[in-house]
Amino acid sequence: MAVSIARRPVVNARVLILSFLTALIFPRSIADDTTGASTTEESPHRRFEYKFSFKGPHLSQSDGTVPFWIHTGNAIPSADQVRITPSLRSQRGSVWTKNKVTFEHWEAEVTFRVSGRGRMGADGLAVWFTSAQGLDGPVYGAADQWNGVGIFFDSFDNDGKKNNPAIIVVGNNGKLVYDHQNDGSTQALGTCLRDFRNKPYPIKAKITYYKKTLTVMINNGFTPDKEDYEFCTKVDNMVIPAEGFFGISAATGGLADDHDVLSFLLFRLTEPGQQPPPVESEIPKEEKDKYQEEFQNFQQELDKKKEEFQKEHPNVQGEPIDDLYESVNDREIRQVFEGQNRIHMEIKQLHRQLAMILDEQRRYVSVLTDEVAKKGANAGSGQVDLAGQQLGSVVATQQEVLRNLNDLRNSFYESLKQIGSAQHQGNTAGMGTYETIQHFNDIKEHLHTVKRDMEHLVQRNVQNPAEKVVKCPEMPPMPSCLSTVHFAIFVVIQSVLFFCYIMYKSQQEAAAKKFF
Repeated sequence: MAVSIARRPVVNARVLILSFLTALIFPRSIADDTTGASTTEESPHRRFEYKFSFKGPHLSQSDGTVPFWIHTGNAIPSADQVRITPSLRSQRGSVWTKNKVTFEHWEAEVTFRVSGRGRMGADGLAVWFTSAQGLDGPVYGAADQWNGVGIFFDSFDNDGKKNNPAIIVVGNNGKLVYDHQNDGSTQALGTCLRDFRNKPYPIKAKITYYKKTLTVMINNGFTPDKEDYEFCTKVDNMVIPAEGFFGISAATGGLADDHDVLSFLLFRLTEPGQQPPPVESEIPKEEKDKYQEEFQNFQQELDKKKEEFQKEHPNVQGEPIDDLYESVNDREIRQVFEGQNRIHMEIKQLHRQLAMILDEQRRYVSVLTDEVAKKGANAGSGQVDLAGQQLGSVVATQQEVLRNLNDLRNSFYESLKQIGSAQHQGNTAGMGTYETIQHFNDIKEHLHTVKRDMEHLVQRNVQNPAEKVVKCPEMPPMPSCLSTVHFAIFVVIQSVLFFCYIMYKSQQEAAAKKFF
């Protein structure tokens, strides 16, 4: 007996060693098999379905509706989001697709934000896939006893177990009543605890139904990475209706949150190796006939408008439609002509300014000439004072300025003629010829000449000492139109008349009140 007892510990030790080695070897082989199977399994083909989706920045139309969707209750669509419920008490709202989803496998990506002032919020938001539209009801703003599946983002703890906020997956065959008191825990097919309120970035949920398996992935909203998903829950062997509507609803109670949905993107999933059906096969015959009828009506209206236009514009008949559109060469020629027109207008404006300066200079020269003549008549023979000499130098300077301005005016006139001739030749013979380029070079040279003449004129006027010493004769001061005394008398009379009018008006009103 002692020997057998002594041998048992040795046998047990050997068994433990063998079991440990087996645990090390076989799990590795199983893991290798699973990884190999996962690598060989291909991911399904995804195709975006725009008729069952919405997103910003142009989410709603001018009339406040969302294309291919309907909204009810307190839902408020805007350009970049749909506010399912505002942060007010006892609010309900929802959005639902207008058309039924007919494909078997799908994946939905929902981007939303739940925000509120308090530490706790209510009631929550729900994503639906049901056989009928639950436009209004007590379950997060949608109808109860639905036929399908609902993914609930519950933010209020009704049962007091401190297990909220939570994400709950609840299925229904159209006969069950949702258990509000227990937050649906007795009916939940899958759940996970995630806090989705007041996050720095929007929450993103990816809901996938593929081969009778529903998977929910969550982006917790802590990072801007949109693909940073983490696993929430998974429901196997789940049977849902073959056709149904997608919807998003929300509700508030005694506490209130803003429930905003930024986007809802739906993708059709097709098994690897299977070709997705063409888009034409998905349109029902009734819709095809409707679209064909609308197209024929539009075509008839277009033909009528064409006939009316041809009657109003008989000269346009027979012209090819290609002439109505602008080619690249025509656009370049038009831009060159527009540049020429701008240069032409600028030179015309400079020409007008030079004409005004010439008129001013002529007037100054005439005034100075008259002054010199008066000084010469009053002064004695052989005696020429200093003021007369200065006036003579000013007159000579002004005459030289006048001559230079005349030269500038002539140069501008030549430039205008050359631009006009270049435009005429460009209109008749087209652009890009040697003569047109030569005309542009001539215009450039004339403009440089004008610039040099202006600089030379400015330098000579600055360097002329007579300009610094001699000043133009000052005009005699004009008497004021209204003196201070007259203004004061006018103000006093105006005040007296105003008070008299006020007193007269009050007497009239007092007399009128006697009759009432």
